[in-house]
Amino acid sequence: MGQKLSCLDIFKKRRESVSDIEITARIRNIDAILLATPDETDAGSSAVLGVQRVDLCLQDNHDEHHTSHFAAASFKEALIVRRGEPFRLRIHFNRDYSPSKDAISFIFSVADDVKPSPGHGTLMALVPHDGIDYLGDALEWGAGIEAHEGQTLTVLVKPPVSCPVTEWRLDIDTKLLGDGSRSYQVPLPIYVLFNPWCPDDQVYLANREQRKEYVMHDTTLIWRGSYNRLRPSVWKIGQFERDVLECSLKLLGTVGRIPPAYRGDPVRVARALSALVNSVDDDGVLLGNWSEDFSGGTAPTKWTGSAEILQEFHRTQRSVKFAQCWNFSGVLATISRALGIPSRIITCYSSAHDTQASLTVDVFIDANNKKLDAETTDSIWNYHVWNELWMQRPDLGIGQYGPYDGWQAVDATPQEASDNMYRVGPAAVLAVKHGEILRPFDCGFVYSEVNADKLYWRYNGPSQPLKLLRKDTLAIGHLISTKAVLKWEREDITDTYKYAERTEEERNFMLKALKQSRHAFSRYYLNDSFNEVEFSMELKDDIKIGENFSVVLKVSNKSEERVHLATGQLNCDAVLYTGVGAQEVKVMGFEVDLKPQTTEYVRMEVTFDEYFEKLSSQASFQISAACKVRDTDYDYYAQDDFRVRKPDIKFQFGNGDVPVVAQQEVDVIVRLENPLPIPLHKGLFTIEGPGISQPLKFKISEIPVGGTAAATFKYLPPYAGRGTLLGKFVAKELDDVDGYRHYEIEPRPEDLLQPNGNLRSSNIIRRRTDIIP
Repeated sequence: MGQKLSCLDIFKKRRESVSDIEITARIRNIDAILLATPDETDAGSSAVLGVQRVDLCLQDNHDEHHTSHFAAASFKEALIVRRGEPFRLRIHFNRDYSPSKDAISFIFSVADDVKPSPGHGTLMALVPHDGIDYLGDALEWGAGIEAHEGQTLTVLVKPPVSCPVTEWRLDIDTKLLGDGSRSYQVPLPIYVLFNPWCPDDQVYLANREQRKEYVMHDTTLIWRGSYNRLRPSVWKIGQFERDVLECSLKLLGTVGRIPPAYRGDPVRVARALSALVNSVDDDGVLLGNWSEDFSGGTAPTKWTGSAEILQEFHRTQRSVKFAQCWNFSGVLATISRALGIPSRIITCYSSAHDTQASLTVDVFIDANNKKLDAETTDSIWNYHVWNELWMQRPDLGIGQYGPYDGWQAVDATPQEASDNMYRVGPAAVLAVKHGEILRPFDCGFVYSEVNADKLYWRYNGPSQPLKLLRKDTLAIGHLISTKAVLKWEREDITDTYKYAERTEEERNFMLKALKQSRHAFSRYYLNDSFNEVEFSMELKDDIKIGENFSVVLKVSNKSEERVHLATGQLNCDAVLYTGVGAQEVKVMGFEVDLKPQTTEYVRMEVTFDEYFEKLSSQASFQISAACKVRDTDYDYYAQDDFRVRKPDIKFQFGNGDVPVVAQQEVDVIVRLENPLPIPLHKGLFTIEGPGISQPLKFKISEIPVGGTAAATFKYLPPYAGRGTLLGKFVAKELDDVDGYRHYEIEPRPEDLLQPNGNLRSSNIIRRRTDIIP
């Protein structure tokens, strides 16, 4: 492997010669730094060098630091830089600068620190030295003079790689040796962010394409649905939108309550983010709601992205209503990317919520084959969404399987308290895979989510012993998914959390984890002495909402001689995606006479009329089968998740998908077919995408049976590169319908590179395509 380059080395390698001006002055013999207030001026200091203005070199600095997309950068409201890498200042004085008699120093202080202190790293005084060849150690602030001509001084300043990520204030002090001093406060704030481009930063991500996806991309896919009906939904991350960065930085100090000195630690920041995104404990960003009553707020299924949520919180300082797991995850991804921590959104299908830290999901069934909700506190969500944040974990040291650096699971959905607050993580994914459930933070909880065993118990009363009906070691943790890098596809990352099911490694690590658990539930007794009759449920995967569907139970008699009688019932319940809130849709009892070596099928038909009024917004069902074999002690019980598919919103450019060109208006048509055998009323399209500052809304009063809802709007693509339009549709009878269209935005002819390699007008196309793949 080659030698690892520092951030300053990388900066020097990629920057061109800044100026041909020969540096004619030198700073020397500076013995002290005078800290002055912005208004302080010595009475006899009329000759003291005065700062007239400071050019923050916004465009150059923002290009170099990959921050030009932020709204505050576009509107020139702040200097936004990343730690560990130099940024340029050009200072204009009221007279020629003379290094033989003038001293200059830079005073950086954290804006919201009441008592900034050098010891806490929240107050720093810098004297620029001659030249820029060495700006100090990676952990030190540094400043050097790059050029000097008359009344203008160009300086490079480097924040350390451990610098607190927050808003900083800059004062420039000047001193005439032996004759007083002056102080000038730079009017714009300076935001210092994490730097995944810098090898010395704790969040460094070496892969260029991954940095584009996990830091710079402002739109992503979140997988929802169920393991047998995966459904991608588009989510506008929106980390560059108006007020999002400002809100994210402010949250660390207000809701997150991280002292300024510790805001540079990504582990501490990640743990705070998992708590502050939800409103439990600290009146954070989002209020969770897992009912079907969303009056007084916005239903979780109606949000299209994070920017609206964070902008509302920034404006009102009140928790935004309402959210479920993918909303929490989307907002956490937005804040993380805004701050500069690489992040991605993770979906785990059949995800366990282990309330007792037993590493098992325990389901209790009564004598009538009904699930006992009061006893069954554990649950299995059709899917659960959390985040991974990329960082080194020096706090965990080196384990048996290597360092714990890399992806860390962080979950903002409030499920269980961790250290007396509702939060999860950061949990090293490597530690989860190897069953190290005692590693901080919350590795045991994440392990249960992806790899718990599901146990079915017969409960016959408080004074009767439990009977273990069945142990399912394959029920939990399917198809762990995230958006693929630079592709609008699913990437399966299950093997990063667990070894393959049915392998020796998976069972060994499960046993290792169970030995560390202090829970008393037995998980080793299974009634498996009788195996002549086998049951299995069969569900057709691709059922459209509006259609009827069937629940099929396959019953096989493997005996070559004995006849068996199987009795039981099939249940279909409409549930929330969290597996709770069941409403009975249909129950059917059965009795099957099984001759030797035969197979029978029990079929229950469920019609649209039977399920429609009870269906939750996410169209989820829980199917269960409870069976007995007469004259044996054998009981069978199984549950499965099922979801009917909703239609997709379709986008079309012009009359025949005409080319999309930057800064050239194009017509967009959005359509949705009514899938139900009843009309839809009070329909509403919501559309978001690059260049659309506020979501567009189009009302459709009625869509008849077999009809199509359509809306047309003018769209002005803001830049060349890749773009994504996303849409939501809701109606009185149909909710949580979405769709997206990914497309290439071509550059205008006048912005194309000319034969001499220069841009005809500006460098906006070059910068945009460098960032947006």
